[in-house]
Amino acid sequence: MLTGGKSFVSSPPAFSNDAKRLLVCTGNTVSVFSTSTGLQTCELEGHEAQVTSVIVVPATNPASKFLCYCWTASLDGKIMYWDFAAPELMKTIDIRFPIHSMVIPSLLHQRIDSTGKLPDLYAYICTEDAKQEGKPSSFGIQKCNLTKSRLVGGVTLAETQKPGHVTISPSGRYIGTCEKRKLRIWEIPAKDSEHVSYKKIRLHHTRSITTMAFHPNERVVAAGDVTGRILLWRGVGREAFSNTKSSNGRLNKDGEDRPGVRDGDDADSCTTWHWHSSQVNVLFFSSDGAYLYSGGREGVLVVWQLDTGKKKFLPRIGSPLLYFINSPDPTLSSISCADNQIQLLRMPSMEILRSISGIKLPSSHMDMYEGFGSVVVFNPTAGLIAVPAENYRVQFYSLFDDREISQVQICERNHQPGDEITVKVNLVALSRDGSTMCTVETRLPEEGIGGLVTLKFWACGSQKKQISLSTVIYEPHRDAEISCIAFRPTGNMAVSSSYGGDFKVWVRRHELTPKDETVQRSGWTCHAVGSYKKKPMSTAAFSSDGSVLAVAADKVITLWDPDRNTLLAVIGDSLEPITNLTFVGKSEYLVSASASASRGSKDSNPQLTVWSMSKLSATWSYRLDTKAITCSMGDSTFAVLACCKPKGSAEESLQCAEEMILLFNVEKAAPLSVWFVSKAQGGGLSFVSSDEDKVSATKAADEVLAYINGAREYVLLNPHCEQETKLNISRQRGFANLDETDTHGYASVYGALPEFSLKTDQTPFPSMSSGKTWKDIFSGPPHTLGPLRNLCSDFLESLLERRSGVVE
Repeated sequence: MLTGGKSFVSSPPAFSNDAKRLLVCTGNTVSVFSTSTGLQTCELEGHEAQVTSVIVVPATNPASKFLCYCWTASLDGKIMYWDFAAPELMKTIDIRFPIHSMVIPSLLHQRIDSTGKLPDLYAYICTEDAKQEGKPSSFGIQKCNLTKSRLVGGVTLAETQKPGHVTISPSGRYIGTCEKRKLRIWEIPAKDSEHVSYKKIRLHHTRSITTMAFHPNERVVAAGDVTGRILLWRGVGREAFSNTKSSNGRLNKDGEDRPGVRDGDDADSCTTWHWHSSQVNVLFFSSDGAYLYSGGREGVLVVWQLDTGKKKFLPRIGSPLLYFINSPDPTLSSISCADNQIQLLRMPSMEILRSISGIKLPSSHMDMYEGFGSVVVFNPTAGLIAVPAENYRVQFYSLFDDREISQVQICERNHQPGDEITVKVNLVALSRDGSTMCTVETRLPEEGIGGLVTLKFWACGSQKKQISLSTVIYEPHRDAEISCIAFRPTGNMAVSSSYGGDFKVWVRRHELTPKDETVQRSGWTCHAVGSYKKKPMSTAAFSSDGSVLAVAADKVITLWDPDRNTLLAVIGDSLEPITNLTFVGKSEYLVSASASASRGSKDSNPQLTVWSMSKLSATWSYRLDTKAITCSMGDSTFAVLACCKPKGSAEESLQCAEEMILLFNVEKAAPLSVWFVSKAQGGGLSFVSSDEDKVSATKAADEVLAYINGAREYVLLNPHCEQETKLNISRQRGFANLDETDTHGYASVYGALPEFSLKTDQTPFPSMSSGKTWKDIFSGPPHTLGPLRNLCSDFLESLLERRSGVVE
């Protein structure tokens, strides 16, 4: 099987020493991307749980700039040492405690002792100590000897109730953490060992602190809080961290001499800046210490000049900011955004060079508002999925390449934190060939006035990189909400069903433009309207040849001729309203799923039923809570994403329910295969055609089974093997050539220098005619003169008297 859809922004990334690679924590692995192309080049696989920290070993001299070593830490309790150029695992340290954060100060100031050996390397890690069942876990900052591969006994810098991110100063001299309304800062000794004492201070604030940063050269500490304020403490640790104390041996607590500093804090002054309207997530000082970068939920990067407090902005990033990282190249930086995207910036102009985009994560609004489209839509023939995202966008993502293809803006809206939702995208549907996309959006009424439902058809180009709006239809079903959109597999036809009791058939028509008769313009119009006893129409599906349209009318299934709009038959009488309909490949069978509106109720009777179209009767059925159904395009198999609940109360059933994928053959009630999954709520399932250049299974197969869960993590399974086997999938990552030239450093600011050839020009200069006098030889500009050896011979020849050829 193949997995994908991981988060790129769960932890801060790290640049390589030559700034040509970016190391990103992606689930249980570390993905290495090229900064010149934004494509993935390799992957570090070895951890068994989420990777929380990646630290690149810095270069100590110009010769070591090209060395590619890094340390990683994970929730599996292991610290690993890698050569990420190979890539190759070189060392593993198992401390048996989940690690939430790690810093290694010794890497920033390694010193060789008198014997010529490097001292032991120490890491400071935030670990989790799991208590007994029913008791909360505790967290602590511990010390680990990386050289000897063990924890240092008896050294715990702090204990907290929540996992905290450990921040390190650029010099490696200080580390700190945020804990509620205070900062904890420790000074790391220059000669670190297992038996050293630590000097520490605390800085207090009136609000909860969310992030902190150290100045690279001075004792200045910045912190951001939940209200959007930024605090700057200057002269931090003047008493505690200095070798010399004040004359009276204690802090000067006179408020006039220490403006803004709370009593007992070891700092000279505290300044407050306020621009952000909500929580500050990002704080980072520039390498020269002249500027401070800040960011938060507004999606705006703010650059503060420390001396004057003046501000500069990079607006409209489009998502809340999480991390800001500088690279060894002063002209390159990165910002990580909450929409699972990393932006590479050209500094100091803050121009966005390129983006590294993962799959869009579920929006917080999708859980807050009922009917907000959150289920991904599959394009089985191209191996793509359409993912609803925040800011009314749809992302097209490749399942086989595990990367973004494109994005489309459904309706215009800039990112503004805290805005009330006025429009929700309810549905997204794709045609079988992927040439057309349909969306349904609803403008919410204000004080009960002004609600509007809009149906939009979009024309999609190759690989979904060119998407244009084709047709806009306002109130297609009057004021009723649209329940389903289905495309006809064999033609330019679509159907929309509504809870208002009707469905409409839409067809695409082409017409010539009046100015140029050779150019066609297409649009979608209503072809027919149907209803059945004014019952709500919940879902619809076309047969594989497009000759039959099945529409669910509450608890029955109506069969229609879509071209003539005539009712052919009515089958079924389920106990609950039908929520899903699917024709199984080219067979005569139809699969339906029914469930009550309140799925957690004890009296609900969900049912999965297989219907025979030739007999117009049920073949077999299960009492099964089905969340998604997909059918194979090549044979008579289908798969369902279901939730199996044990007998008992409704609450106990929901807690003990098992989520699984069942693979069936329509002619047999016994499942062919079963896969147990997690996070099925909001997930999706589909058979996807596999490209021969991308996928080759253990048996000859044309399809794989794709499952994506509610967290947007997906897996590709092999449905054609009785036992669970791995697919031999060669992912087309588009590996980047790290030797390709890109503008960095001097070239990015002043442009590339001209190329000079070191070869000697062997082109002979034309010699002067010997018939000229010496005045003619040296006349003219210097660059027209010939070589010196030719000039000498010509000059001497001009002084000699030429003899005639006849001798008297």
